[in-house]
Amino acid sequence: MNSYYHMIDVSDKLNSKRTAIARGKIIVGAEVLNLIITNQMIKGDPLRLAEIAAIMGAKQTSNLIPLCHPLGLDKVEFVSELLVNEDAVQVYCIATTSAKTGVEMEALTGVSAGLLTIYDLSKISEPALKISDIELVLKIGGKSGIWFNPNVKKIPEWVNQYLPTPISLAGISIATITLSDRASQRIYPDLSGQKLQELLIQSGAQLVSHHLLPDEPELMLKQLHQLMAASNPPEVIITTGGTGIGQRDTVPEAIEQLHGRQIPGIGELL
Repeated sequence: MNSYYHMIDVSDKLNSKRTAIARGKIIVGAEVLNLIITNQMIKGDPLRLAEIAAIMGAKQTSNLIPLCHPLGLDKVEFVSELLVNEDAVQVYCIATTSAKTGVEMEALTGVSAGLLTIYDLSKISEPALKISDIELVLKIGGKSGIWFNPNVKKIPEWVNQYLPTPISLAGISIATITLSDRASQRIYPDLSGQKLQELLIQSGAQLVSHHLLPDEPELMLKQLHQLMAASNPPEVIITTGGTGIGQRDTVPEAIEQLHGRQIPGIGELL
């Protein structure tokens, strides 16, 4: 049996916070733009009603677009800007959710509903209206992390408030240790250690050293003691590897021998 259409199965994905910002434009002409500015539109303020329409439209996306997953929206916002030089109105819709799939379609539907509402309230004064340039500006979350539309040349500064705050480790000295039998034998490269170091450098950390060891808890404990006994020990030591369910994955148990203090939730958050 052939199936031509189907919703993508996202059951194996994890929920994560996702945000999408979309925008579009409607050219209303000088007369309508002046009526909007002076609050003299015959049917009422189109921008305020467009805001309500955008929120309602975003919430109804899965009912309008056949293959969209129904999402519980955490937040929907609407921003409008008057483009006096173009006799146009630029609108933005920001949609946020905690879900297994993105919220781009909700943001785009919100923009479309907002623009159509402005069209409806403006056509009585100017029938020659034009909606254009509906596009996704950026999306945040999921595998892509932060994605900016390369075709959008100019993004308003207020968009920055929706970007995740970068983590700064400036001035913090950190040593890293990779536990892996095969990586230590050069059977394959130490990818996790390399990625860990890249992320730390991007966050401004001062990398003291990196050690690549086989899955031998005694060697790791010896290395940890040497690092902590140094005249200028690192402020943080991070290990990667050795945390699976194999017989030689014993890093958590070995670290417990240091009689440190485990803080529940930190590992899961990482």
